[in-house]
Amino acid sequence: MKISVVVPVRNESENIDPLLAEIHAALDERADFEVIYVDDGSDDGTRKRLHAARKRDPRLRVLRHRRSCGQSAAIRTAVLAARSALVLTLDGDGQNDPADIPKLLSVWRDATPGECRFIAGVRRSRSDGRTKRIASRFANAACRLLLRDDTRDIGCGFRVFSVELFRDLPQFDHMHRFLPVLARRAGANVISVEVRNRPRRFGRSNYGVLDRLWVGIVDLVGVAWLQRRVVVPEIECSD
Repeated sequence: MKISVVVPVRNESENIDPLLAEIHAALDERADFEVIYVDDGSDDGTRKRLHAARKRDPRLRVLRHRRSCGQSAAIRTAVLAARSALVLTLDGDGQNDPADIPKLLSVWRDATPGECRFIAGVRRSRSDGRTKRIASRFANAACRLLLRDDTRDIGCGFRVFSVELFRDLPQFDHMHRFLPVLARRAGANVISVEVRNRPRRFGRSNYGVLDRLWVGIVDLVGVAWLQRRVVVPEIECSD
């Protein structure tokens, strides 16, 4: 199996080396892979750490935004540059455990051959603070209510999908939060897989809870509008 592991980062210098080592531990001798880090305009030591890591690791590719354009743009930059047809994404803060990567890929392999599918991680035993957990529950509930979508954890960064599917999705700022919803809108079978969630070891979050909440509400309305304007035809072949 060939896969591109995509890691968007901004000001995560202390997490670069530990996370990269864990990705290798999870995939070495299991898959043909590359790792694509996208530095979204960091102003700490992230760029220097990635440059040093690139010298040591021939499987690491580093792309950089001159200014911060957001996580969705960083993911898009990486996916469009991927050399594999299959992509796995995870957050660069170390809270997603790379040890779960083989499980996600196993579910992908075991799905119906030829089926358009999307693997979505579901964080269990959340290690975030109480405010973040409440905000996450609100976001998932709003997704079910407004979008009529049963995605269990819309905010988990652990995902597996094809480049072909991603290219067909509508592109907009913050779209990474709605990737499972957008994939289902495009006709994909979204499969949920439980993954571990770890405390952040280094650095601090780039997102404020209230800022993310209000932006998320606006985005929910936009995605709901998109959903009402799509028709996925069921095609029958005539002999």
